[in-house]
Amino acid sequence: MSQPAAGKHPKGLFVLFFTEMWERFSYYGMRALLVLYVVNALGQSDKYANDDVYGSYTGLAFLTPLLGGYFADRLWGNRRSIIVGGFMIAAGQMLMFFSASVYSQVAFSTTIMWAGLLVIALGTGFLKPNVSSLVGALYTKDDKRLDSAYTIFYMGINLGAFIGPLICGGFGELYDSKKQAIPEAFKWGYFAAAVAMVLGTFGFIWLKNKYVVDPQGNSIGILPNKNVIKEEGQKTESTKSSLTAVGIWGAIGLAMFFVFRYVGGLDFIGCFIFSVAIAVSGIILFDQSLTPSERGRVIVIFISAFFVIFFWAAFEQAGSSLTLFAQRNTDRAYQVHTSLGTAILFILAISVVLYYFLQRMMEIPSELKKLFAGLAIGAVIIAIYYYVKGTPYDLEEIPASWFNSVNSMWLILCAPFLSYLWQFLGKKGLEPSSPKKQAIGLLLLAAGYLLIAYGVKDVIGTVSMMWLLGLYFLHTVGELCLSPIGLSLVNKLAPARFTSILMGVWFLSNAVANKFGGKLGGLIPSQGPTQFLGYQINNLYDFFMLFVVISAIAAALLFSISYWMEKRMGTVK
Repeated sequence: MSQPAAGKHPKGLFVLFFTEMWERFSYYGMRALLVLYVVNALGQSDKYANDDVYGSYTGLAFLTPLLGGYFADRLWGNRRSIIVGGFMIAAGQMLMFFSASVYSQVAFSTTIMWAGLLVIALGTGFLKPNVSSLVGALYTKDDKRLDSAYTIFYMGINLGAFIGPLICGGFGELYDSKKQAIPEAFKWGYFAAAVAMVLGTFGFIWLKNKYVVDPQGNSIGILPNKNVIKEEGQKTESTKSSLTAVGIWGAIGLAMFFVFRYVGGLDFIGCFIFSVAIAVSGIILFDQSLTPSERGRVIVIFISAFFVIFFWAAFEQAGSSLTLFAQRNTDRAYQVHTSLGTAILFILAISVVLYYFLQRMMEIPSELKKLFAGLAIGAVIIAIYYYVKGTPYDLEEIPASWFNSVNSMWLILCAPFLSYLWQFLGKKGLEPSSPKKQAIGLLLLAAGYLLIAYGVKDVIGTVSMMWLLGLYFLHTVGELCLSPIGLSLVNKLAPARFTSILMGVWFLSNAVANKFGGKLGGLIPSQGPTQFLGYQINNLYDFFMLFVVISAIAAALLFSISYWMEKRMGTVK
């Protein structure tokens, strides 16, 4: 089935959009509950929850794409990696369900939790980079819709990230009459995450053969990327030299592990993530098969990935310190008293509006059109049933986990405008280069933390939730300037035989960022003053200002070297 070269985006984009949506539902739905579960059900400290658990798990979840990228490039191909990863994630979520079912046995429950987190992280590594790689394969390299395609794909990511915390948090974060968390409820949030991942995996299996094809209608992602025809002028690296490079950089990585552990005092997972990042970067950058022009483009990818670390370290506080801030320091009172049928129809109306905009941007497979129509009819029937039955829907306050959906809500609303903006500026010859867009994203991140720092300054007690909503809005626009643009940049600059593994490298920067962000989140002064590189953190104002400074400095540095990067990008912008 051939795809059009212009106009609406191909149906394959929606298939990948749909698959990634359910994976992100599962990931963010569970993530929204993780810190709350560790603190409220397992009775652990904020530092353990933010750094040891949240930072380590999310760091590993973004490290494993290197493994998934390697399997896709060398052994399995993208499709098989996606399917294996999907089923692994579902299995890991069921382990989390089991952990929460026996939460009172703290030691045993914690062991099962770590097993579940490890399986989810491995599954994420197999699925996430390979779905992202297939998006680029739907288009030719010179297709001007590519940035727009990744922005739309990013909407799928965030649609799942929006729904996941609402559903998983709605089932898993419940409070008693004394406003104490009910530990027994967490397991149902994890169960919902498992069901979502099963749906996403079977959806991909169902539609991949018909729609996941290149512009000529050929199936993509079946064979390993190592079988891609070599480009003219490309050198070949011998097996001996390749093994030698792996050995050298493996030794360097091992040495750095011990430096991080015994000089830096980091935990084992942090040492592992940081040392692997150094070793893998060295192996790729010094690969002898790279031509000079290829190496220049790869260096640009690594520089962008380096600055992304500072963005995500601050941004990912959303699931850790900002979730605890929402629970403890935010006035979440918001009463809703209506019929459950009205609530269902409201959700259906939002879904219809979203579907309208999506089908304006890309083709939707007929199979899914029929499925969505059936679900809409079913929702109307259920709503009528609850109206007749008189079932109420009452909400006294917004769960803290629901604030994990705010960023995605803003993104879904803003992504189409940013997508059209880049297209409009591109036609006028005014579109900023990818590095400059990323610098703008870092600056907006700093602005978000500056806003909330002002909101908490000299305040005793809780603050309005409007401060969090404002922070997430600025962070969302910054994210749209950085993350989907980065994915597109990797796809356009990476040599074909390194596409998946360099996509894994992009996620490797997220791994470092999440572990670093976990450590920064552990500095929240909930149990007394903390310090970071001599900077004293006595209150929430000091805590948020730390992120303002880090993000602003990173933005200035990236913007200053963006011109140097543009020269090595050639015609790619």
